Amino acid sequence: MVYLKILLFTFIPFLASAQQASVEGTITSQKGEITYASVMLKGTKWGAAADEKGNFILKGVDPGSYLLVISAIGYKPQEQSINLEPGATQKLSIKLTEASATLNEVVVTGTRTTRRRLESPVAVNVLDSKTFSLTQSNTLSEGLCFQPGLRMETDCQTCNYTQLRMNGLGGSYSQLLVNSRPIFTSLMSLYGLEQIPANMIERVEVVRGGGSVLYGSSAIAGTVNIITKEPQESSYTLSTNSAIIDGQAWDHFFNANVNVVNEEQNTGISFFGSHRDKEAYDANGDGYSELSKLKNNSFGFNAYFKPTSQDRLEVNGWSIHELRHGGNKLDKPADQADQSEYRIHDILVGGVNYEHRSKDGKTSYSIYTAAQNTKRVHYTGIDQADGWGNTKNHTLQGGLQLNYTSHNFLGGTNTFTTGAEHLYDYTFDEIEAYNFLVDQKTNLTGLFLQSDWDVSPAITILSGIRANKHTNVNRLVYTPRLSAVYKLGSTTQFRASYAEGFKAPQAFETDLHIAFAGGGISLIQVDPNLKEETSRSMNASVDFNKPSEHMIFGFTLDAFYTWLYDAFVLEEIGTDENGNQQLLRKNGGNSTVHGITMEGRLNYDQVFQLESGLTMQRSRYDSPIAWSSEIAGTRTYLRTPDTYGYYVFTLMPQSRFTTALSGVITGPMLVPHFGGAPSVVEDVLYTSPTFVENNLKLAYRFTLKSIKQDLQLSAGVQNMFNQYQKDFDIGKNRDSNYLYGPARPRTFYVGLKFGLM
Repeated sequence: MVYLKILLFTFIPFLASAQQASVEGTITSQKGEITYASVMLKGTKWGAAADEKGNFILKGVDPGSYLLVISAIGYKPQEQSINLEPGATQKLSIKLTEASATLNEVVVTGTRTTRRRLESPVAVNVLDSKTFSLTQSNTLSEGLCFQPGLRMETDCQTCNYTQLRMNGLGGSYSQLLVNSRPIFTSLMSLYGLEQIPANMIERVEVVRGGGSVLYGSSAIAGTVNIITKEPQESSYTLSTNSAIIDGQAWDHFFNANVNVVNEEQNTGISFFGSHRDKEAYDANGDGYSELSKLKNNSFGFNAYFKPTSQDRLEVNGWSIHELRHGGNKLDKPADQADQSEYRIHDILVGGVNYEHRSKDGKTSYSIYTAAQNTKRVHYTGIDQADGWGNTKNHTLQGGLQLNYTSHNFLGGTNTFTTGAEHLYDYTFDEIEAYNFLVDQKTNLTGLFLQSDWDVSPAITILSGIRANKHTNVNRLVYTPRLSAVYKLGSTTQFRASYAEGFKAPQAFETDLHIAFAGGGISLIQVDPNLKEETSRSMNASVDFNKPSEHMIFGFTLDAFYTWLYDAFVLEEIGTDENGNQQLLRKNGGNSTVHGITMEGRLNYDQVFQLESGLTMQRSRYDSPIAWSSEIAGTRTYLRTPDTYGYYVFTLMPQSRFTTALSGVITGPMLVPHFGGAPSVVEDVLYTSPTFVENNLKLAYRFTLKSIKQDLQLSAGVQNMFNQYQKDFDIGKNRDSNYLYGPARPRTFYVGLKFGLM
């Protein structure tokens, strides 16, 4: 009897184990394996997490019928009924659908290699084409403000040039890339953000904080990478949009996209075209425009060819022809007006990239080149002055990048990246009547080395250094960077980074713009003794995202601190012999910018979705800067609010009927106002009010079953409560840079879109 009990206690566990079942499988999406997804049998104790290749296994499960629940950040949770037989292993192949296209998609900007967003040691935000549509952003400049830490600013009442401010710094501190290439020059930055139509953009990747180690000079505030559309399948889309600005001026858009992909999926080409026709708008009835007349034609393509599974060739190009005219008497030639700015731009941009990957996937290299050429005829004058000028600008970049992945590097996986690139830029801008001349040739050569080390599944360390040689800097400038991410489970990531950067002493976008002030024009000169500006920046952030059966919610907190040394500033130095105001760009000592950016996101069962961001920061010089010769200087950065943010709230984002509310908040800031206009006797430093711009869009989508295409009708209002500047200067002697607040007054619009959506 004793032996029988011993035998029973010995073999019963084995017998029970033999009767238990197992579940194993792989979880994927359209973009490949989904790492670290959560798998559980609903209402039981059995659960597991997928590995880095999307594989999972549940062992020791009692036989029976269950509901398998699979969830992953950025994907819709999925339930699947299974029936487990005793002693059997059921194998599954599960494919999830994305719930938030930007939450964990593949990005390239942070590391120069492909990384999933939540796994990247560098925080990357993504602005996709869906957000452009929901916010009715027809151009790049209109959409960028719907990203945390970014603020779009219009800086001229007559020509409406714009600049992007990141983390409290001006436009020249942000590195703008097109398909990862830094060919977005200072001249293009003046108007290029508004010239690029949204229908050519696949997504925009944003990296806040120093990124000079990757892309060279002028990435102190961060990097914005504009990724143009790439064909996924053969399709076409046509759209039109008409808006009425404050009941006075029409703004018409017509866009077309055509994608062609062959059956083998190894060749594809995407075409885009856009036409815009906008009338001038006069806000205060003085006969001078606050929004300029604008005509724009854009056309481009993006193509790829994969001769083998290891090789890929990409070619892209686009052109822009734009006419921009502001001031008064816009029906006459520009030099017959009392005050006028007139611009004709012809821009060509193109790039080629060849990439090869070894069969084992460990080694890859890419060879690339990109170029842009801009020609501009322009007029800036008052009282029919001879203010005609010509501009030429061309840029050429070429480089080589090599990647090698070691899967057994000190117990982890390390991807080493090294390369070299050269950037040549030539800018010529002349107005003989004003003795204005910019004749600038610059060469920037960079050598870079980077280590992207997955120390463990939870820890990744990114380190790198770049050596830079710039024409206007006598020494080699080294820009190191160190970043790390710690992943706490599948929901939370902690990131920290340190970077050094520099800005070369050269003419920037604001130096190429001539403003009106004090009854004449305002010119910027570059100090011949200007030396490079350097920076150190630190970022620390926590990123939390929690998926459940019906909801995905999350938040990000990002703290930043940037030290600037020998910072570039503008100071008034008097007038020339013609009474025109002279400003000098010089080194102005040191300054600091620090603050915190908060992001929030929520998607409930595709019923409603909310995305929002708020930045609170301070930008201060160590010593006061005398922007005007008439009043005391200030330590506070001009035109830089301490608080700004955005929100996008969508009802039924995946349904046929969609409602989208969006808005931008801009807090108070110091705005310089030069005297000379009627009732403006002397220079003043004005504190602007808080603006909250709210927008509404309604859209309904029909399906035309006979041709299997969609038709979408939309209507809405931008800046619905007309939060717009009320105190514009009047007359020809206005200070054209005295401009703040939203870029447009209340604007109603209707739209139509036809094609595959």
